[in-house]
Amino acid sequence: MQYDIIVIGSGPGGYVAAVRAAQYGFNVAVVEKAEIGGICLNWGCIPTKALLKSAETFQAFKHLASYGISFDGDNIADPERTKDLKADVAKIVERERGVADKMRKGVEFLFKKNKITVVSGKATITGEHTVTVDCAQSLEAKYIIIATGAHPKALPFAPFDGEKIISYKQALVPATLPKSLAVIGSGAIGSELAYFYHSMGCQVHLIEFLDRIVPLEDDDVSAQLSRSFRKEGMKVMVSTKVCGVDIDKDAKLEDGSPDPENVTVTVESKKGEEKIKVERVLCAVGVAPNTEDLGLENVGIATDRGKISVNSFYHTGVGNIYAIGDVIPTPALAHMASAEAVACIEHIAEDEGKIDAAGKPVKFHPINYAHIPGATYTTPQIASCGLTERKAKETGINYKVGKFMFTASGKATAAGKTDGFVKLISDADTDKLLGVHLIGADVTEIIGGMVLAMDLGATAEQVKNTVFPHPTMSEAIRDAAEAL
Repeated sequence: MQYDIIVIGSGPGGYVAAVRAAQYGFNVAVVEKAEIGGICLNWGCIPTKALLKSAETFQAFKHLASYGISFDGDNIADPERTKDLKADVAKIVERERGVADKMRKGVEFLFKKNKITVVSGKATITGEHTVTVDCAQSLEAKYIIIATGAHPKALPFAPFDGEKIISYKQALVPATLPKSLAVIGSGAIGSELAYFYHSMGCQVHLIEFLDRIVPLEDDDVSAQLSRSFRKEGMKVMVSTKVCGVDIDKDAKLEDGSPDPENVTVTVESKKGEEKIKVERVLCAVGVAPNTEDLGLENVGIATDRGKISVNSFYHTGVGNIYAIGDVIPTPALAHMASAEAVACIEHIAEDEGKIDAAGKPVKFHPINYAHIPGATYTTPQIASCGLTERKAKETGINYKVGKFMFTASGKATAAGKTDGFVKLISDADTDKLLGVHLIGADVTEIIGGMVLAMDLGATAEQVKNTVFPHPTMSEAIRDAAEAL
């Protein structure tokens, strides 16, 4: 079959590229070996948020009395009453799967609406313009876009078995909740799932090799999340190396029954060696790009640690083959992949002289990689953009810092959610914002405006002079700018 564009992969990079290309008038085919929507819609961003909403709701019910709510006058804060509050993991997973299914069907509808051909199977690039699916069906196109995403990494001494040593995929669909869980790696995935399982009543050990959890965030944000987790009873271990994971299938309890906590995680920290007994281990040490067995060697596309090098237009340097998302050396974020998809298609459309919906020639718009937001949906939530204070120090910039604690926020106090703060970093010479770091309730919903402000070169003074609605969590941004 002959197409204008073949997109390999249908995640937030692939499906956005396909839809945008079709909207510009290209004849598009998408090759997908698994579910439409990729990891994000089916096993990542979306289902994780569904789980976290269940955890948030479960925790809210446990604290109803603090908001003046009771059942028939009974005190729900009474431990004898709250112990009757149960989390039905089967129902929680059923709801989560329903959310993922609904989103997947939405993408399938977009494909159908935009007359995009979906080819199910494993793609292999066999030439600069050809892709073979399942070693049988041959497709041809002027352009090929690689958007195959990534898969979870396993520790070399602890491969995934799907039962005792699991990845985020198994963590999203537990048949039962474990009594205890060791989470190795405290990035967004590890921290979010650690929070979910802890909220459901699981004893969680969050283990991080570096000196702080969520290590890509500002140091103050990492410290705040660590305090919040520890306050809730989670075991947080930093500067801790995992040396081994051993499963004793013959472990027994005193009564002779099988011991479910038969996994021993050996760790080493400044305190020395320690052995932690848990029921399951969730490995969340990162992801690896899906570039193996793709046929890259057939056309001479080289990789560095599995990543494909591209130019500013996402071209691989071979024929008309492009790559976007987790397979290239940019941040492995769903919104990053989507933005790269749009930019890549704009470049191709501009070269082809395509016209947009407004009747104007399509123009390529480069991505500002300095202002890519990050979001972590723990409680409290984290949202950030731009330089951390540590990075500002390393680069030698003359900078200033302004903070505002949510303990002084009327909205946060009224909501009973005062953990966290807003931290702004600005250039001391030009007053331009360099970094925005938020940790608190629902802060992922307010970072977008600050990304726009930074893209427009906003100064701390301009933010200070902006009128924010009261009472809101967002007005803390103005207060932090006032501190600057």
